Amino acid sequence: MNRRTFFRSTAALGAGFLFPAPYQRLAAAVKGKIKITDVKCMIVHGTWDWNLIKIETDSGLYGIGEAYWGWGVKDLVVNKMKDIVVGEDPLNVDKLYTKMLMQSAGAGAIGGVTMTAASGIEIALWDLCGRILETPVCNLLGGRFRDRVRFYRTMPAVEHPDDPSAWRDQVHEARSEKYKWTAFKFQGDHVPVTADPEFKEPGHDPYARNLTHTDIRRIVKGMETVRETLGPDADFAVEAHWRYDTGDVIRLARALEPVKPMWLEDPVPPDNAEAMAYVRRSVNVPICTGENLYGRQGFRKLIELQACDAVHIDVPKSGGLLESKRISDLAEMYYIWTACHNPASPVGTIASAHAASSMRNFRIHELAKWIDWWPDLVVRQGPFWENGYFTIQDKPGYGIELNPDVAKAHLAPGETWWG
Repeated sequence: MNRRTFFRSTAALGAGFLFPAPYQRLAAAVKGKIKITDVKCMIVHGTWDWNLIKIETDSGLYGIGEAYWGWGVKDLVVNKMKDIVVGEDPLNVDKLYTKMLMQSAGAGAIGGVTMTAASGIEIALWDLCGRILETPVCNLLGGRFRDRVRFYRTMPAVEHPDDPSAWRDQVHEARSEKYKWTAFKFQGDHVPVTADPEFKEPGHDPYARNLTHTDIRRIVKGMETVRETLGPDADFAVEAHWRYDTGDVIRLARALEPVKPMWLEDPVPPDNAEAMAYVRRSVNVPICTGENLYGRQGFRKLIELQACDAVHIDVPKSGGLLESKRISDLAEMYYIWTACHNPASPVGTIASAHAASSMRNFRIHELAKWIDWWPDLVVRQGPFWENGYFTIQDKPGYGIELNPDVAKAHLAPGETWWG
C-alpha cells in the first residue's frame, strides 16, 4: 500500500462517523447552540496518577474523560488545550481533536504528552456528545458489534520466579477473584537485574537486552507451571515489556510454544517495525504489540509489514476513541485483530470499552494493576464485570458519574475536587 492509497483508505474509514444517520437530525437540531465553557483536569492517585478531565458547556451538560497517566499532562490540558477548545461546538469532535494537535505540535506531529492530552479531551468530548444526543458513545462510532467486551486480568510479577509454588499461588489468586476472569496475563520478564542493582547473576548487564539460558529456563518453567495450573484450554498471555533483542526473544518464544500462550507481548522495543516483523515470522507464538505507538501513522508500518498478530491499542494514549477505531479498521484490512492495553481508571476503561464495542475484529481488553476501591471511583448501575465481561449499557455517554467521596479521598497531593 503506497502513501496515497493509505491516506485514501484511512479517510474512508473515518467517513460517516460524525454522526451515524440516526443521530444526524438530533445533532443538526443543536449544532451551534451549545458551546464549551471550560476544561478541567484533576489527578486522582490510584494504580497510577489518573488524569481525569471534565468539559463543561453553557447548556449545563458536561462530559468526563481520562488522559493517559504521566507528567505534564494536566499542565498541557489546562494551560494550552483548554484555550483551543473553549467557545467551540462540542459536537465537532474530530475537528477539535485535529485543531488541538495542529496548534500544540506544529504541523500536527503526534506523540507523547501532546497526544495524551488531546486524547483525554477527545474522550471527554465523546461522553458529552453522548449526553447531548442521549445515546451511548459506541453508537456514535458507527454502532456496536458486541454488547459485551471480554477482559483479561494482568497479574503482577511474582516475588520468587524460580519457585513453582509462587506461580501456582498466583494462578489460584487470579482464579479466585469475584469477577471470574476467563483470560489472564503473566509477567514473562523476570530478570531482576532491571530492578535490583545488586543482582550479580553471570551474563547480565543493566543496559543490555540479552537473555541467558538461565533466564529462558526460569521464564519457561514459570509459564509451564501456569499452563499446568490453569488447564489445557485457558487463555493466558506472556508479557516481555519490550526488553529483549531479536535473537534472544526468538529463542524464548520458541521455548514457550508448547505452553500455547494467547500471545507474547512486546518482545522487542517498539520503534523498529522491521525487527518486530522478523520476530513474528520466526516463531509460532502470536505477537501482540502497540501500546507505545501513537495514531494511525505510528501503527501504519507495523500493520503494513504485518509485524504482529494483534495490535495492542491504548485508547487514552494512542489518539482517543475515533483514532483507535481507525487504527483497528486499518489493521482489520490486513486481518490483524485488536486488543486494548489499559492502565486507566474506570473512566478511561469504560471509554475504551465503548471503542472496543465498535471495532469489528476486536477480541479482548486489559485490566492491569488492581486496588480494592478501583470500581468504586464511578457510579454505574449493576456489577462492573460479570464472568470476565463488561456490558455496554443503554445510557447516555459512558453511562457513569464520578463518585465524589471516593475521588476526594484519593486526590493526588495538591489536587482539589473540580466541582
